[in-house]
Amino acid sequence: MSADSDSVVGRFLKGVIRGDDADSAVRQRHTALKRTRLLRRLSQFALLVVIGILLVGSLVMVGFWREEWIQYWPEFTDALTQYFPPELYFGFLPAVDVGRYYQFWVEAGLVGEAGITLAIALAGTILGAPLALLFGILGNERVTPFPINFLFRGVMSIIRSIPSLVWALIYVPLGGISPVTATLAIGTDTIGELGRLLTDELEEIDDGPIEGISSTGADKPQVITFGMITQIVRPFIAWSMFILENNVRSAVGLGIIGAGGLGVTLSIEQQTFKFTNMMATILFIVLLVLSVEMISQRTRSYLRGGDDDEGLSLYDRIVGLPERLSKSLF
Repeated sequence: MSADSDSVVGRFLKGVIRGDDADSAVRQRHTALKRTRLLRRLSQFALLVVIGILLVGSLVMVGFWREEWIQYWPEFTDALTQYFPPELYFGFLPAVDVGRYYQFWVEAGLVGEAGITLAIALAGTILGAPLALLFGILGNERVTPFPINFLFRGVMSIIRSIPSLVWALIYVPLGGISPVTATLAIGTDTIGELGRLLTDELEEIDDGPIEGISSTGADKPQVITFGMITQIVRPFIAWSMFILENNVRSAVGLGIIGAGGLGVTLSIEQQTFKFTNMMATILFIVLLVLSVEMISQRTRSYLRGGDDDEGLSLYDRIVGLPERLSKSLF
């Protein structure tokens, strides 16, 4: 056999071997993908099983399977007709009698009560914001060396771990449950919440302005004022507006335990089983909270140059309001 024939046969055999290697690699890859897919499905199934176990266990712990709430179901359906009183418009069009809501708004003076709720939130936010800025700065490692800066971070974490409702109870010896103690509670909560957000903002600022101010011979307070604080003026205002939203909802929640404002009216109407008036108060709370949220969101959008990623649609704001109310209180 000639050398050329040997060369052709050799290339053919190498091609066959190389093809076998390629087929083997493809099969191994396919087997690995099947194994990965199987493991993913098993892990997803295991996760669903765990969630199901947690759900059933939680429902058992809260007594969900008891029959009391089922027995009271007829009373609930009867209350629904009071929550949403029916009315025939034009003699044939069934709808909710919104006139009764408006009548209660006027008779109960809910505008004034809303003013108290808003005042509690505003005063608490304004009182807490400067201390939040101070704690946020002192919690930054550029200002306070490690590990001393973690003392300030720890204080903010402790404040944040205590709900505003509990802070209001802590301040009870100052004068019971009142708008004053509610304001102090919201102010304290603002220190922890806003201070933690500002600490994160200070971690992201540029070093250039700080180094530039330092190179001029400025002392540390000047570096902090002109090199650091000037970089977070807009975030400070934006986050303060965001915290104000939460504080308005907290003020409503604190009012339910007697701290004043719309929450007190809501609590009284619920205790006297005047469900129509109770729903009217809830609707007024919705209007107040949504108004504050809209103003706050537009302010934050303006400060961020029109970035409206944080914005929620009106539908999402209305549907998610109960959850935001509960989160702001607890």
